[in-house]
Amino acid sequence: MADLYERYNEVEQLMDAGKDAEAVAGLNAILAEDETFVLAHLALSRVLTRTGDHVQAIVHADRACELEPNEPFNYTAKSVTCQRAWAGTQDQKYIQMAEDAMAQAHAIQANQ
Repeated sequence: MADLYERYNEVEQLMDAGKDAEAVAGLNAILAEDETFVLAHLALSRVLTRTGDHVQAIVHADRACELEPNEPFNYTAKSVTCQRAWAGTQDQKYIQMAEDAMAQAHAIQANQ
């Protein structure tokens, strides 16, 4: 698993450098090896949002929430992803998704 973290750190540098296509390829390679690597799903959500692929960004945000259903950060990240999807598309469904994700984050925090 340490190797995956090293590879993830390398991909983060690609993202920071704006090399989105290379970052997506690197993150997909990590997930091909370990589909449960939550950080890769969260990072894919972030980079795919930046490239305008809002549908796939939300798919990865959802997967992070599925893998760690008691982690409020994941739901907060999903909410941000959905807000950005709304900003990029003006599709109102994303507003409700953002609000639902934030409500879930708050519910988890209240129960911790």
